[in-house]
Amino acid sequence: MTMNTLIFTATYNEAENIKDYLKKIDALNLSADVLIIDDNSPDNTWKIVQEYKTINKNLRLIIRNKKEGLDTAHKMAFEYSIKNNYKYLITMDADLTHDPKKISEMLFELKKNPFVICSRYTKGGSTDITGFRLFISYFGTKFMKLVLNMKCDEFSCAYRGYSLAELGDFDMKNISSKGYSFFMEMTFHLHNQGIIIKEIPFFAKQRSVGKSKIPNIEIFRTLFNIFRLKLKKILNF
Repeated sequence: MTMNTLIFTATYNEAENIKDYLKKIDALNLSADVLIIDDNSPDNTWKIVQEYKTINKNLRLIIRNKKEGLDTAHKMAFEYSIKNNYKYLITMDADLTHDPKKISEMLFELKKNPFVICSRYTKGGSTDITGFRLFISYFGTKFMKLVLNMKCDEFSCAYRGYSLAELGDFDMKNISSKGYSFFMEMTFHLHNQGIIIKEIPFFAKQRSVGKSKIPNIEIFRTLFNIFRLKLKKILNF
């Protein structure tokens, strides 16, 4: 392997987006490998990736037998990046809500910081999400910041980067939350281990095609996990 950067995304029914996503990554001309972990998408997202592999030698594809969840895919990608001796890991969504042009800035910041996260709510960040989703996202983030006593303004965005050798003994296997709460707990653990969190402002747009994978129960799951993590911190677990 000659690349020192791995760009990862998990996919499930992203056939309408995945080819555009891969083209946008290629257009950046980065010295990076791309890893897709697909949960055997019924819409055959994985087949499109397989076809694209014939023109991109730096594309890696792992197809799992069934839908196993976003959290387990990220844990697998983290383990894969360490096992294959990558220096940097960038994680992002494949639905084009995360602009790949931010990757270059993230890699620049990773030379000086162990962990970077693209933030909608830090100064300079924004989103075109509106209505109830924006209300839950914005005030939910403020609530997390208050309860967990953390200084950052973004917790749940999956667009993030890791300088793997600078993370100490951090291991994603220790994250127990599922779904999008997984990203919140991961940020919490990094903060508690003294890892500096570098926020990069970015514009998060709504997906234009396909359906959101966030279930309504995620709101209650997140609330439960916020108080669970707070209790662990109080009891010094």
